[in-house]
Amino acid sequence: MTVIAMFSGPRNISTTMMRAFENRPDTVVLDEPFYACYLKESGAAHPMREAVLAAQSDDWSDVAKQLEAARNDNIQFQKNIAFHFAGDAPLGWIDGARVFHLIRDPRAMVASYAKKYDDVAPIAESYRVQREVDARAGGDCPVVDAADVLKNPEGMLRALCAALGIAFHPAMLSWPAGPRESDGVWAPHWYDAVRASTGFKPYEERTIELTPAQEAAADACMKDYKFFYDRRIRA
Repeated sequence: MTVIAMFSGPRNISTTMMRAFENRPDTVVLDEPFYACYLKESGAAHPMREAVLAAQSDDWSDVAKQLEAARNDNIQFQKNIAFHFAGDAPLGWIDGARVFHLIRDPRAMVASYAKKYDDVAPIAESYRVQREVDARAGGDCPVVDAADVLKNPEGMLRALCAALGIAFHPAMLSWPAGPRESDGVWAPHWYDAVRASTGFKPYEERTIELTPAQEAAADACMKDYKFFYDRRIRA
C-alpha cells in the first residue's frame, strides 16, 4: 500500500486537496487523524473541542496503530495539519510514507485563519513543524504552493502525482458538492466553503489587511515559507 502524508498549515486548501484525492478510484482519505491528540496535549480551546475529543482517540500511539491497521490495497491519503505536531509529538509513524508539503503565503493564511479563530500563532508553528518533518523524511519532499494549484489545478496535480510516484486521475479535478463521511466532526465549523465546492476555485488576488500582531505572526514564518517556496513543484 502507498501511504501519502500531506502536511499543511491551516486555511491552505488542505481540505480541497483531500477532496481531490478522495475522488480518485484508488484512494481512501483520513482527515486530521491526530487532531484530538493535539487538543489534549495543548489544551487549545478550539471550536467544537469536546466533539473532537469524543470522536477521536487522543493517544498518539493508538492513532498511529489505527493508521497502520487502516492500510489495504488502496492508497491511503492523510491530511495532517502541521501544528498538531508541535512540541514533543512523535513523528515515527511517518517513516515509510510519501510526504509532501502544501504551503501558502503566510499573510494569506493568517488573514483566513483569523476569520475562524483568534490565535494565529499556529501559522508559524506549522512551518516550523514542516521543516522538522521534511528533514526527517529526507529533506527532499515534494512541495506545492496553494496559489500554484489554484492557478493550474490539472498541471500541478499531474506534477505532484508524478513526484509521489502515483498515476494522475482526471477525477481529482471535480467532485460532488456536500459533506463526506470522511470529514472530521469539526467540519461544520471549518468546511463550509469546501462542502459547497465542486472543484478547485479559480485563483483570486486579494488585498490583505492585517493588524500589527497578525503581521508579526506572518513575518515569523516567512523564512521557512521561502525555504519551501524556492523548491516548490512547477508545472
